[in-house]
Amino acid sequence: MPLGRDAAGLILPHGGYERLHSFQKARIVYDGTVRFCERFLDLRDRTRDQMIQAARSGKQNILEGSQASGTSKETEIKLTSVARASLEELLEDYRDFLRTRGIDEWSRDHRHTRRLRQLNRQPDPNYDTFKKGIEHPNPAIAANVMIGLVKLTNYLLDQQLKHLEAEFLKHGGLRERMTHARLAARSTPSRQR
Repeated sequence: MPLGRDAAGLILPHGGYERLHSFQKARIVYDGTVRFCERFLDLRDRTRDQMIQAARSGKQNILEGSQASGTSKETEIKLTSVARASLEELLEDYRDFLRTRGIDEWSRDHRHTRRLRQLNRQPDPNYDTFKKGIEHPNPAIAANVMIGLVKLTNYLLDQQLKHLEAEFLKHGGLRERMTHARLAARSTPSRQR
């Protein structure tokens, strides 16, 4: 639950990352990536650890950015951007997996891609919503499902970054609030005792 303002009104409500659609999808991507790597990549394959770390970084940086947002919009934007970059790296790893095995990435109009979009429109989709595709025994299907989920998460992060930028331009950050509060305090005549 987001925290309220402090007594001086400088710390904005922050947290609440679990309600962000980007975080919810990033959590599915992380869980799905762990499961995918366990099943399709050798334990000694360095790509396995890199994919899991990229998925984790995507999820964790959304969380960190949300928690930092009360005192630093700059940090929130920066960490959300890091999350986006980590998931782009992960996307390329999944594409490499397909390409090096001669497997095609599903097009936007592929019937399974359309099915993924339908599943995403369900109320509160979670890992179980996509489990059949994520845990499919065919690596071509599992990888393409993961690609679809990463692409959706990236889209949500792009939208989130646009929103954060607009909010920052409109309201500023902690420094502006501090300056405004200090100037307001100085201009208010002190009470006589």
